[in-house]
Amino acid sequence: MVAYPNPPADEIHFASVESGERQLGDREAAALAAGVKPGTIQVWVSRKKIEPVFTGPAGPIFHLPTVKQAAEGGAAHRHPTPWLNSRGPHVHAA
Repeated sequence: MVAYPNPPADEIHFASVESGERQLGDREAAALAAGVKPGTIQVWVSRKKIEPVFTGPAGPIFHLPTVKQAAEGGAAHRHPTPWLNSRGPHVHAA
């Protein structure tokens, strides 16, 4: 289960039409919207913090307001399996 799920596709479409704002973007646009590096977006996807709306031939497309919400949420939403949050064994210097 994703920590920050996308709204239904019809809501995304109508919000985009009504507001005139860009609602969808590629990984670079998502990173810009969240204020992070593009690699961070890929990490968030692999850790199930966010998910693409769809993946086409050019790559994944993200719902930008959801990505912004995930960025504002910080690390409060972690994967329920703790070792998936780790970057390897923690070694403490003696």
